[in-house]
Amino acid sequence: MIANHTNFASPPAIDARGLVKDFDGFRAVDHIDLIVPAGSIFGILGPNGAGKTTTLRMLLGIIAPDEGQCTLLGNDRPLAVARKVGYLPEERGLYPTMTAVEAIAFMGALRGLSLGEGRRRARELMEGHGLGHAMTRQIRQLSKGMAQTVQLLGTIIHRPRLIILDEPFSGLDALNQQKLEALIRAQAEAGTTIIFSTHVIAHAERLCERVAIIAKGRIPFVGSVDEARGRLRPRVRLETRATDGPWRAALPPGTLPAGRHWHFELPEQGIEPLLQALIAGEAGIVSLSIERPGLHDAFIAIAGEAAAADLLRGRDEEADRP
Repeated sequence: MIANHTNFASPPAIDARGLVKDFDGFRAVDHIDLIVPAGSIFGILGPNGAGKTTTLRMLLGIIAPDEGQCTLLGNDRPLAVARKVGYLPEERGLYPTMTAVEAIAFMGALRGLSLGEGRRRARELMEGHGLGHAMTRQIRQLSKGMAQTVQLLGTIIHRPRLIILDEPFSGLDALNQQKLEALIRAQAEAGTTIIFSTHVIAHAERLCERVAIIAKGRIPFVGSVDEARGRLRPRVRLETRATDGPWRAALPPGTLPAGRHWHFELPEQGIEPLLQALIAGEAGIVSLSIERPGLHDAFIAIAGEAAAADLLRGRDEEADRP
């Protein structure tokens, strides 16, 4: 995870209270509260269908909430500050016959840049991101990863204060995912607030200072990744030469072996009393490690097994796509 650039003293980039959205009797978003500090990388983590895209569109003012209110960069009319925002929707869309430079410049023009300045910045961005050779290629001649990079560069060409990315890693191979992560970090280092939605926990764990966990249209947790992990106690992995002895009384109740391997929560009193019992009882310690819970474990504890299964299903379905 990158260094913390969150600015809690400044007004939040996003301040949403009580957002509700229904579609034909289905509640897609159910009384969501969301505050995104300025200067942070903020992840909205949840399975497909959890309400991520609907929430982002309400934050941007693309669709109006049925209940609740939201300020974007301090303005209670989000569309009024659209030129200060860069938005990459989940549904990608570029004109296939445009050249890469013209596509980026065109996206800049939609945010108030002149075409001349847009072309200048587009060439600069493409050179800086290793795409100088593809400037005059048409979008239809680019690989999927290159086309997505072009659209992302068009999202940041006007140097927005806030960047919102909806499932930005979807469909990218590992190399292009790494490049996108580097671009996100670079924007954050420059002081830009970044919000991205994802159903892949690893991206949130590596990039985010703060996350919101969303499931079935509700947000049961907002906080730092460490705070999410802190919902669970560390786990102990132990291997012993002996399988029984008086030392077993020092293990947490209900701990069962797998051969000579033991796996259990770190006791409340810490590891030292356990170590003393193991040594005094001649358990024969082969290995012992203490592992912090990952964000995936925290997600299960917070959102539940069903939401975690949906999360993994979405990741696996994406991996199976050609």
